Amino acid sequence: MGKKKVHAATPALKVLEESQTRYVTHCFSAGTSHFGQEAAEALQVSPERVFKTLMVDLTAGVGPKRKLAVACLPVAYQLSLKKAAAALGVPKVTMADPHDASKSSGYIPGGISPLGQKTPVPTVLDESAQLFDTIFVSGGKRGLDVELSADDLVHLTNAKVADIAAI
Repeated sequence: MGKKKVHAATPALKVLEESQTRYVTHCFSAGTSHFGQEAAEALQVSPERVFKTLMVDLTAGVGPKRKLAVACLPVAYQLSLKKAAAALGVPKVTMADPHDASKSSGYIPGGISPLGQKTPVPTVLDESAQLFDTIFVSGGKRGLDVELSADDLVHLTNAKVADIAAI
């Protein structure tokens, strides 16, 4: 009889397990509003190493059908919509409606992971991720982060690496 496969808690963890990527899970008490900043405090790591996952609308809110993308950047930074648009090869992006982001990703806002998205979308990772051996991203629910290398995240999400932060 074969070995029973352990069921991953989230689609993000399933992607990591199936790809045999090295990662570490970190669970903490989820906050209520500034999820990324609260994660950095709970994990006792620099906010520059904790990356938030933002969903952006590549159609800039025009037309009936939304085309979304993921932008990952440190929780300490704000997203530059102009830089994100340039990195994603479109003239303009806007922040995605939370309902659209949840429907596309399969995750709830505050727990959206760049990994294991229900509908695969283009992804861009802020270039600052390459400054660290490992970074932290959402594991697919509030209060769950995964620590992995930026190179592994790029590989698993087919992400572009670019300067997308507004500093």
